Amino acid sequence: MQTLTARQIMERLVAFPTVSRDSNLDLVDWVEEYLDGFGVTARRVYDETGKKAALYANVGPEVEGGIVLSGHTDVVPVDGQAWDTDPFTVTQKGSRLYGRGTCDMKGFDALALSAVPLALERGVKRPLQIALSYDEEVGCTGAPPMIDDMVQHLPRAAAAIIGEPSMMKTVTGHKGGAAIVTHVHGFEVHSSLLPTGVSAIMEAAKLIEWCNQQNAASAAATPSPLASVFFPPYTTAHVGTIEGGTARNITAKDCVFAMEFRCVAGDDPEDWKARYMAKVAEVEAAMQKIQPTAFIEVDHRSSVPPLKPEQDGPAERLVRSLTGDNGSHVVSYGTEAGQFQERGYSAVVCGPGDIAQAHQPNEYIEIAQFEAGEAFVAKVVDSLCT
Repeated sequence: MQTLTARQIMERLVAFPTVSRDSNLDLVDWVEEYLDGFGVTARRVYDETGKKAALYANVGPEVEGGIVLSGHTDVVPVDGQAWDTDPFTVTQKGSRLYGRGTCDMKGFDALALSAVPLALERGVKRPLQIALSYDEEVGCTGAPPMIDDMVQHLPRAAAAIIGEPSMMKTVTGHKGGAAIVTHVHGFEVHSSLLPTGVSAIMEAAKLIEWCNQQNAASAAATPSPLASVFFPPYTTAHVGTIEGGTARNITAKDCVFAMEFRCVAGDDPEDWKARYMAKVAEVEAAMQKIQPTAFIEVDHRSSVPPLKPEQDGPAERLVRSLTGDNGSHVVSYGTEAGQFQERGYSAVVCGPGDIAQAHQPNEYIEIAQFEAGEAFVAKVVDSLCT
């Protein structure tokens, strides 16, 4: 097998248009074949449709104490975005490499894969473990079954490094979250007979206003020590989309809105979901007093646990020793780091690139950041040789 450079691997990965709504199996096939060329056996974990799969591998001896390099294979859509280059071709302009996923996060995936032949060449004494998930961009739904499978089939690693773009800073905490779609089913009447109907839109507005009230109360409260390091230093409730209604003079039969909670460390997304469901039950009961056929349907799409800063955590110690970064960093976006931590791994976020470029048209990673990431994974391999 020809050993590819990290940049060549990134070029191959970016060329696969693995938008979350589509299959990632072509990319997984390529990665599996590349690893097989070095004698490394990968294991797949499929989703329920069989059209997507996570992939992980153990490089080196089957012993505990290794290091996981974890990333995701899916990217966000480019639909409606004004790109100056082909988003699925890595294009260099000056000091930047443009392409969908160069920053978030096929750049890191490529760095992790480039470390495989290096680990074999140097004869690591503890394993390098590669973990590539699917559907991170739609709620980190592909990582949990992958991690559960790793727990069953791999020796436990000492640290999991999730390579989301952090400018190579050591991120020890991030917010968790829950994604929810609510469908309010009302009862249509002519708007002149408003008291006899149930407007799905007006009832949905009560739930949305509950979100506003929660945000206001949280903003006014004194944040906990864990929450105080985040911005904003509290859990937020946000409604991103809404649609419904037929006409101005008809009480709306349907209203659907999508919302999310972004939970600070110390807050449980499940608790917030329970509080929301209590409000849903209250609103639904009032609706059914007017029209018994009215009801509210709630679809809990995903729930991502926060990454909690660890006391003297092995992952944090390792990454600080390799990067020299002793600053205190937390982020408000979610990753699979909390899911690794929830399953007993010491976890940290550290990867090349600026999160501000993620999901943007003309997404890019600075070459200097990519090279810093390459030096970092080489140090990870070095640490496994002792």
